[in-house]
Amino acid sequence: MKKIILLLLTAVVYSGSFSQSLINGELKNLLNQSLVYFPKVKEVQQSVQLAEDKLALTELNKYPDLTIDASYAYVQPKIEVAFGDKTFQFAPEHNVSAAINGSYTLFDFGRLQSNIEKAKLELQTSKHVAEQLKHSLFYQISQLYYQIIYAKKAIEIQNQVIQLLTENKLVVDAQLKNGNAIQLDVLTIQSKIDNEINRKIDVETNLQKLLNLLKYATGVGTIQAGQLSITLKNYTLDEAMQMAIQHNPSLAIAKDKVSVAKAEVAITKLNELPFVGLKAGVGSRNGYLPQINDPRFNYNAGIGLSVPLFNGGKTKQQVKIQERSVALNETNVASQLHDFEKDIQAALIDIKSNESRIKNAASQIEQAALAQKLSVSKLKNGTTTPIEITSTNADYQRALLNQLQYQYQLCNAQLELVKLMGVELVD
Repeated sequence: MKKIILLLLTAVVYSGSFSQSLINGELKNLLNQSLVYFPKVKEVQQSVQLAEDKLALTELNKYPDLTIDASYAYVQPKIEVAFGDKTFQFAPEHNVSAAINGSYTLFDFGRLQSNIEKAKLELQTSKHVAEQLKHSLFYQISQLYYQIIYAKKAIEIQNQVIQLLTENKLVVDAQLKNGNAIQLDVLTIQSKIDNEINRKIDVETNLQKLLNLLKYATGVGTIQAGQLSITLKNYTLDEAMQMAIQHNPSLAIAKDKVSVAKAEVAITKLNELPFVGLKAGVGSRNGYLPQINDPRFNYNAGIGLSVPLFNGGKTKQQVKIQERSVALNETNVASQLHDFEKDIQAALIDIKSNESRIKNAASQIEQAALAQKLSVSKLKNGTTTPIEITSTNADYQRALLNQLQYQYQLCNAQLELVKLMGVELVD
């Protein structure tokens, strides 16, 4: 817990400027296109607008309320008293009145300002929710983009291997005609070619599904050949945690919930304080002696005081519940920070291990390529068998695919770190 508090304090003064370009221009265009095309983005944008409207409505409570009121009432029996031979009427049968009435809260002891601050916090939460969706959408599309690049490069490797096997088969076919090979040798290589073609079909099928998903999210169904690379600097665990605390929208939402809960506590406590309000009206009505049926101009003004005395302890209980909500949300923030530290550490480990694997794979590819060339030369000279040539081809293919797999895993680990830190993929 002490480490988490230290990270929070450090993040307050940490300036995580991030000016380098992480991704290529094609992926940037896809991400920007998704903001226009994907329907969910419009939905969260509307929720932000709704929160802005609620804030504007709350701020309007600082103005007085004015109403135009008019009434008519027919009263029977007549309100009259007999004096000797005469009868005096004290109220008209037809009562009419019209007035402009106004009320204004003179002192609310901070109620309005507290509600405005709460509305601002809720608006901030809505913006962070929109940012979270954008961040998550960009992460998923980037993952999809690199999956497509991986599939395309895997197809290129398959084509390369099929081409090599096809060339070797031509040599074996010639040897069969010359009597230096047997039919089994031809069938062995043909079986390997058919197997590699089936693998290519599987990858191509998966590629079409990935492109369909890309079109669903961005409206774009094709991409150019790209590279499995992200330009990301090396981060320590503390640096990555500081970036996450500053920029990750999920953490921001969790902290927003704490702030909103605290605001609700403050507003509820204000319910124990009095209200001081002004009321005034101006208009015309009848019923004034001695000419009770003639409408006369009238006005009124006054001040009112309302002091809460007793409500059965409901306010105190509500404050208690809301304070528990604050504590719960604070615990949730600490829990998320703890999880983020674990996930960031795992991403950093994956990045380091895959970088090492890529370096090792380069030497393996060089060795496998040399063995493959030697086996081809031996095949042409008739000093090797199809089994050996297919074995060296398989080793070469495996080395290429291993390097491609490590590059893809490195991209995924870097994307995961970017997601956890909340770094923007598009400037």
